[in-house]
Amino acid sequence: MGITAIGYHRPASLADACELGRRLGSEGAFLAGGTELLPDYQRERETALHLIALDAIEELRGIRVEGNQLRIGALTTIAQVAASGPVREWFPALAEAAGAIGSPPIRSRATIGGNFCRAVPCADTPPAAIAGGARLRLAGPGGTRELDVADFFVAPRRTVLQPGEVLVEIVVPEQPARSGASYQRFARRRGSALPVAAVAARLELAGGKIAGARIALGAVAPVPLLAQRSSAVVAGESPTAELFALAAAVSAEEALPISDLRGSAAFRRELVAVLTRRALAEAARRAGVEPA
Repeated sequence: MGITAIGYHRPASLADACELGRRLGSEGAFLAGGTELLPDYQRERETALHLIALDAIEELRGIRVEGNQLRIGALTTIAQVAASGPVREWFPALAEAAGAIGSPPIRSRATIGGNFCRAVPCADTPPAAIAGGARLRLAGPGGTRELDVADFFVAPRRTVLQPGEVLVEIVVPEQPARSGASYQRFARRRGSALPVAAVAARLELAGGKIAGARIALGAVAPVPLLAQRSSAVVAGESPTAELFALAAAVSAEEALPISDLRGSAAFRRELVAVLTRRALAEAARRAGVEPA
């Protein structure tokens, strides 16, 4: 399908975009940065006959702190997220994940909303957002709704978005006192390579114990995965290297990897174990404790 065969729309408001998306249904695709969508046309993964550009809708842009929440507009570029002072102060693991994506030209064009909505299993920012307990605000013809990031993804390249729904912003809650988080990934080469496996972890410490933990896996399951069993392993325990090794082994069991050109399923499980140990250790250090 040639690009000239595709209709182009540029609504001026969020309401207009939602209504147009509802009316076009599966024949319409929302366009943000386009760094994943446009190549999908070349790969013939995308067949929508109409593009609905969102770049004129200012309420989808920007990073701001409101009360006890950090709000990141869906059209905020990956480069802006990676460089943002508020993001680095509020939840640095998300800035680290954004900074790991692609090359500088890609990061300057790609949006954080696109990194979520294209639902590529190896996307970097969703696991970090899951570890931080983030929620997504969606707007559609019927109004707005919020849901946890972990509940947004259905399958590879599929989300819960209904016809006409738009991701408006990522909402990161204030992180617990004396907590730390880390994002760790492995790729075949430095630079713009996609991750073969990734792990994000957040630890909350109190009285020398781990009061709470969230471990999220990326690129090793059909969707970004909250590793509930391994998170439970460390909760209530003292942060030690032995404990983190145990949690790492459980994370490897929870992963649902495939074998492809970038690595076998067995290799990815080994990576999950290594990356989980690293993420937990770094999260503990950022929370103020060196693992025994």
